[in-house]
Amino acid sequence: MSRQERVEEAIKKEVSLILHDEIKDPRVGFVTITRVELTKDLRNAKIFYSVLGKEEDHKKTKLALDSALGFIRSLVAQRINMRFATELMFQEDRSTEYSVRIEEVLNKIKEQHEPDKDLRDSQEA
Repeated sequence: MSRQERVEEAIKKEVSLILHDEIKDPRVGFVTITRVELTKDLRNAKIFYSVLGKEEDHKKTKLALDSALGFIRSLVAQRINMRFATELMFQEDRSTEYSVRIEEVLNKIKEQHEPDKDLRDSQEA
């Protein structure tokens, strides 16, 4: 594992812990850090997160995360002992919602194109 990958994992772990244990903002919903993309020079990190809830919950969470960004950045820098504080940016990751929607559509198509089970059972008998 490269240094960049190790730092990405460390940032992911620490941000997850900070959100769970340190951030008391009620606007932060059920947030999961899905991945971190770090530049090669380790100076900038894009933190991808997903949120469960309605569209309003997504908006509130984004505002809360942006509001706490400085606090989170300083804690991350302290906890992973970096010489400098990496610039952090939060980016919502909607890929889980997208994949669930695709799964629903595929299942619906499958159901529509699958012969009636009762008809199939009677034909096999």
